[in-house]
Amino acid sequence: MRILFIGDIVGAPGREIVRAELEAARAEHRIDLVIANCENAASGFGITPKLAEELLAAGAEVLSGGNHIYDRKEILDYFPSQPRLLRPANFPPGNPGTGLFVGRARLGTPFALLNLQGRVFMTPNDCPFRTADRELERLARLGPINGAGPVKIVIVDIHAEATSEKQAMGWYLDGRVTAVIGTHTHVMTADERVLPKGTAYITDVGMTGPHSSVIGMEKDAMVKRFLNGLPARFEVGDGDVRLNAVVVDADEETGFARSISRLCLRLD
Repeated sequence: MRILFIGDIVGAPGREIVRAELEAARAEHRIDLVIANCENAASGFGITPKLAEELLAAGAEVLSGGNHIYDRKEILDYFPSQPRLLRPANFPPGNPGTGLFVGRARLGTPFALLNLQGRVFMTPNDCPFRTADRELERLARLGPINGAGPVKIVIVDIHAEATSEKQAMGWYLDGRVTAVIGTHTHVMTADERVLPKGTAYITDVGMTGPHSSVIGMEKDAMVKRFLNGLPARFEVGDGDVRLNAVVVDADEETGFARSISRLCLRLD
């Protein structure tokens, strides 16, 4: 089974390259399942119901979130009607949405996506490590999915600032999930590997959007903010639009990863 995980989609440029390139990338890399982090899809902050449906229609099977997932108030009432949009599972109990999705890939293979958020340099939430334990135990109790056997393909999106916290999560879940994919910092790292017990890992999958920017935002305004420290309104940048992603090749029988590779596409 081959999984494409698309890094944080930022604004209209990010959505545009997903629409333009996803179908061809899916065919070229023989992708069975597409997952995308979408929490910056609406002008760089949050996502709306309309944009979520747009990304799902473009070919993403599941959308994960992070600290900006609630930035657009209209999304709160959308969660109950769209289980394919996730927010971190370690958000406070009773918050709109869920952090675990179980479904089938295009060829029928059961899979699960678990969305977590880190705590270092971020808003305090429940422990992502203990939340992972709880959600994986809950997943194990689900049993066979429509007669197709237990869910062995499990992808974890760890949306976190600190490299150390993401690496710790990778080691903590090694041998327990198919892949641990880091999101949030918008800069792709070059440390992709399969850990000793079979879990694919990368600290950050990067950003899908304008790379002639500062993590997706218009660069001059961001530089000015660092110079003077004054409040400023940030707009999504433009130019050098890229789709950052990883391709994970996984064994459907064991649930372990065979390989993980980085992918960077440019919008012509």
